[in-house]
Amino acid sequence: MEEENKEIEQLQEEEVLQKEEKQEEKPKEVKEKKNKKEEKLKEEIKKLTEDNNNLIEKVKLAQAELINYRKRKDEEVSNTLKFANQDIIMELIPIVDNFERAIKLDDNDLTDELSKFLAGFKMMYASLVELLKKFGVEEINRVGEKFNPNEEQALMTDSVKEMEDEVVIEVLLKGYKYKGRVIRPASVKINQL
Repeated sequence: MEEENKEIEQLQEEEVLQKEEKQEEKPKEVKEKKNKKEEKLKEEIKKLTEDNNNLIEKVKLAQAELINYRKRKDEEVSNTLKFANQDIIMELIPIVDNFERAIKLDDNDLTDELSKFLAGFKMMYASLVELLKKFGVEEINRVGEKFNPNEEQALMTDSVKEMEDEVVIEVLLKGYKYKGRVIRPASVKINQL
């Protein structure tokens, strides 16, 4: 029995030693596991921070695009409202041209009745021109000035030595601007030396 007791004691001692060894190993394992978890968490934090920064940039870009869209839309609406009457004015301009052709008839060669009729045309023409001016229509009349291809189209040339080169000699068909925008360029004859 003593031997058995000794064996039991020896076994118990071995168990205690094994437990102590295991306890010494556990802190190492725990530390390693803890370090791995910390590294994993740091990587996740880094990834989430990058994702967050990317999303913030996307939101800023979307806000900038929205602001630019609104500005463009406001500008388009403003221009649409500003030039809303352009189509009507473009239809009225040929009527003004016809009135001008009729008025150019020689008043001296006409009968009294026709002269009175022409006087009525002149009054209607004046009213129509005033109406167009009221809505921002300007005549392009640059006789004696240097040719401007943005406002005029040269249909004919002539050679007048008293004038400079590329100067407008005569307006063949009037041009018009509507609120600063050329809606019909003037057809002109220019000087070419």
